[in-house]
Amino acid sequence: MILTGALVLVFLAIYGAAVVHAMAVLGLSRGQALVFAPLKLVYRIGDRPIRDARRAKAPVIYVVTHQSRLDPALMLALLPEDTLHILDPISATSAWLEPFRGVGRSIMFNAEHVFVSRRLVRVLKGKGRIAVYIPDAVEPETRAYRLFRAVSRIAMQADATIVPISVVGSRLLPFSLTPEQDAPRWLLPRLRIATLPAMTIAEMMATGPATSPSNALFDRVAELRVHAASGKGGLFAAVRDSAVRLGRDRPIIEDVLGGGAMSYRRVLMAARILGGRFARMTAPGEVVGVMLPNSNGIVMALLGLVSAGRTAAMINYTAGPANVTVAVETTLMRSVISSRAFVAKAGLDDIVKAVAEGGARLVWLEDLRDGISAFDKAMAWLFWRMPVARVRAEGPAVIMFTSGSEGLPKAVVLSHRNLVSNAMQVEARIAIGPADRLLNVLPLFHPYGLTGGLILPLLTGVKVLLYPSPLHYRLIPRAAAQFRPTFLIGADTFLSAYANTAKDSDFESLRFAVAGAEPVRAETRRVWQERFGVRILEGYGMTEASPVVSVNSATHGRDGTVGRPLPGIRIRLDPVEGIAEGGRLWLSGPNIMLGTMHADQPGVVRTLGNGWHDSGDIVSVDRDGFLTIRGRAKRFAKIAGEMISLSAVEMLVSGLWPEDRHAAVAVPDKRRGEKVVLVTTSAKADAASLRQHARKAGAAELMLPDRILAVDDIPMLATGKTDYAAVQKIVTDRLGQAEAA
Repeated sequence: MILTGALVLVFLAIYGAAVVHAMAVLGLSRGQALVFAPLKLVYRIGDRPIRDARRAKAPVIYVVTHQSRLDPALMLALLPEDTLHILDPISATSAWLEPFRGVGRSIMFNAEHVFVSRRLVRVLKGKGRIAVYIPDAVEPETRAYRLFRAVSRIAMQADATIVPISVVGSRLLPFSLTPEQDAPRWLLPRLRIATLPAMTIAEMMATGPATSPSNALFDRVAELRVHAASGKGGLFAAVRDSAVRLGRDRPIIEDVLGGGAMSYRRVLMAARILGGRFARMTAPGEVVGVMLPNSNGIVMALLGLVSAGRTAAMINYTAGPANVTVAVETTLMRSVISSRAFVAKAGLDDIVKAVAEGGARLVWLEDLRDGISAFDKAMAWLFWRMPVARVRAEGPAVIMFTSGSEGLPKAVVLSHRNLVSNAMQVEARIAIGPADRLLNVLPLFHPYGLTGGLILPLLTGVKVLLYPSPLHYRLIPRAAAQFRPTFLIGADTFLSAYANTAKDSDFESLRFAVAGAEPVRAETRRVWQERFGVRILEGYGMTEASPVVSVNSATHGRDGTVGRPLPGIRIRLDPVEGIAEGGRLWLSGPNIMLGTMHADQPGVVRTLGNGWHDSGDIVSVDRDGFLTIRGRAKRFAKIAGEMISLSAVEMLVSGLWPEDRHAAVAVPDKRRGEKVVLVTTSAKADAASLRQHARKAGAAELMLPDRILAVDDIPMLATGKTDYAAVQKIVTDRLGQAEAA
């Protein structure tokens, strides 16, 4: 009896403290606090951000991402009492709302009323507040998207601000509105309120790429999704959190090199063991090279390094010995993690020598694996959730090297936050989740392969099959037929080659494919749609942006563009002399790099200073915010005073000879400043046919190449990009030094 009484007193004390907290800290009324306190205690709700939402000056619209039946009940308890809540019929009759119906003067309406905007505009103009519940869909269907149009219209007519709100974690509740295959159920998940500052539609349009109000609001809600997913820890902690949320024994990675499938827990255990070894052999913050193929081993090595607080430098072993030596010297690498079996099989003796010439030693995974004891395994099993060292999200995590397609590569330093943010930005634009499977053929030494092909799956529960090379054109379709991925990432060059060797059934499991690194040709798009029923979503990125900048989606897609900028990315276009349409693209956002290292100042990170990065690309933006890449600023030829895009020349030629590969470069010309030389694999390419095609396409005469050079193959980097430095050398060698000059 005494024990029972004591427990009751303890409960009442805790309950009373929660009520006092809600009233004193959050500003809730007594009635709201009394009904909110039990929910706070049961779900350990992080509620501090709701204070700013409550303080937003009226008129204001609270846009709540509706993830579970609990969300409206929480908002009734947390938002100001005079807020008018607009719910769908199911939520309006939910039993969860019964305890809250007497709280304040909140009124429930059917969601259909949001389309009857006159009354709501009157409410807002009277310094009112309304809460609208938006379906939690990354790619909303047409009817759901009408809500964005209606809400943005109401906000503009009433001159109201908008505050996006999300109850983070509620999609995992037993009464979640998200299908269980996309969000595993937890009885008592920890919940957290996430908000963004109040903004008007006009302010959203002024700071983002969208010129339509509905797209501006859509982008703002997506930005909240990214903000809500951003953690305070590093990359290891983000993967750990996904393991806890989605299931620690969930199979998450697999390779074709004999490693088999590995669960989250096995991956993190192995990473912790390796992280301990790396911590003992290197100094805190040291740059450590990673030279491994797409395999389970590279995942464990990467996570082990970031767990230990080291910076992983992903070495491009296909770049040639000279570039590898420069990479080692530029970043002051002293150790490189690799595998004897890999080096022997890939014939990388010259690369090993280049590493040594740069001043680094090779550390072999085989030796590290042989030294693992039973005690190491036991400690890893007990502490698999904990990184070896504490790291800051803003600290360096990975160094990537630019492709070198136009010159000497530089080292790009990316933070933990850069990488996690970029993965979450993509997840906020394209609907993917635990039910999906990815075949990643892109090398992890390229940011497209690393972020899109590994970090994104690890953080979203997508099972990934790591394939060692994108150049196995006949084997990859067979691997797809066996693994049955739901989406694929690659470049136009690779997708076109796979289509040439694949059976129609090899890619039947795909929902979509994402293509970047180079423009997608209309022929490639047509073949994949007609043969496999797969839409190619074209995107755009750069190493300095971790790397994705924009991408098309199923609901926001426009062929011929590279999509709309990801949530949280800000853009500006600076005018360029001689170019009427578009400008030089500058970027800022949470995914933009910490800085770069250059060979002339080894180990010194050149930061951005003002937070804006010059992409070096000439870009145009249409009225809906879709980006079209006009070409690299360096890849424009100035002919007779006119700026000619070499990328546009390539696209023009591809329209005439779509089955072949083409590369256009500029060389000096004494009479007109510069001239265009076309290098092509088409044996039938001739100037007369191209001139006739250009007339039909309405292309300017200046776009026509001065010379056409036929080759057996266009030099290509491992990522699928054209190696323009090598193409330029071909032109110089073929034309001769005198003519090229």
